[in-house]
Amino acid sequence: MVLWIKYEYFVGDHVSKLKVVLFANTDWYLYNFRISLARKLRDEGFEVILLSPDGEYGPRLRELGFRWHCVPMNRRSLNPFMEVSLILWLAQFLKREAPQIVHGFTIKSAVYGALAGKLAGVPARVCAVAGLGYVFISRDMKARLLRPLVRRALRAAMGGQGSALILQNPDDVAVFKSAHLVDERAIRLIKGSGVDVTRFTIRSYIEGQDRRPLRVLLAARLLWDKGVGEYVRAARTLSGEHRNVQFLLAGLPDDGNPAAVSLQQVNSWVEEGIVQWLGHVSDMPRLLSDVDVMALPSYREGLPKALIEAAACGLALITTDAPGCREVVSRSGEDGISIPVRDSEALANAVRLLDDDRALVRKLGLAARQKAMQQFDERIVIEKTLEVYRELLPVLGQDVGPLEDLPLAEPQGLKAD
Repeated sequence: MVLWIKYEYFVGDHVSKLKVVLFANTDWYLYNFRISLARKLRDEGFEVILLSPDGEYGPRLRELGFRWHCVPMNRRSLNPFMEVSLILWLAQFLKREAPQIVHGFTIKSAVYGALAGKLAGVPARVCAVAGLGYVFISRDMKARLLRPLVRRALRAAMGGQGSALILQNPDDVAVFKSAHLVDERAIRLIKGSGVDVTRFTIRSYIEGQDRRPLRVLLAARLLWDKGVGEYVRAARTLSGEHRNVQFLLAGLPDDGNPAAVSLQQVNSWVEEGIVQWLGHVSDMPRLLSDVDVMALPSYREGLPKALIEAAACGLALITTDAPGCREVVSRSGEDGISIPVRDSEALANAVRLLDDDRALVRKLGLAARQKAMQQFDERIVIEKTLEVYRELLPVLGQDVGPLEDLPLAEPQGLKAD
């Protein structure tokens, strides 16, 4: 007989915590986007294991008391033998650990985690796809060739009971349903990873603030499909008008993404005097407290965390009328300025409008903050994620109950990485 009490189970005299594996394509993602979820799971009594390729944030995750393991994963690999080998490695890892839930983030980690979970007999497999990514956004030949393979992999990963696909905006839900990529019953809509509204707080108005140069920020991975090119062209336009507007760029090139902007290109913009490049910024609340506008002219998003962090800080928002972005800034213009995709002239016009009307900057910022509090508080997102776990493993919603059909095994430790 297997008995369950909250998030623990015991067989005979042996008691173990329910175990969840969170798997992402970078340790940076886990640290910056999912650490609150990991903490909540730990507080609720789960044993939490974090998986990602090697990176500088892995040791930080361990310092926070989590088990983090390095995955032999090459994000840019298209070698079928390497990819199959990775899935088998993951399956062996999951079989040894015997978690009840594996939760993967981004398309590659989500699909591979679910496939490996099926092979290892993991009862609940959750795929979280934050936007359709390079394969579905890019117009280049490699992306088009990969799409049929990704579609087949998604169908294989998400088939059968115990699977759920979490998407971040209604547009992606419509795409997945119309393309019949997965069983519609597996789809769940949860808007983003949320924001800590106690950490990202509205900035105080400073006397004379309206007379200083307008400070505009684009904070994102430096990818062309984030609208970095359009941002620079808008900055060049307004610089040519001799407007006293400062354009800041925060983030690093993502060498694991084919759409990455080269470091050489970024440096050329800096030398031209068009933008100030801040590189990686670890203290985003502090940076956001010192700027006026967040611009994200992205082509498509899941639900952009940078925008909701800026919204929580009361910044005026400029973004595109694109999937994911329009969930944060509506077409009505009440909570920000919405512009067409790939339109640097519209972006320049929006910045010009805000530079001329500082009262509008404050008005839009307050509206953005209110929306962030109501819709994007991370506590809402985390609770909805736990609801998905409970749906897949109904026993999580019970205080005590039998569950004899799950493939449980004694947890076994792994050798040090």
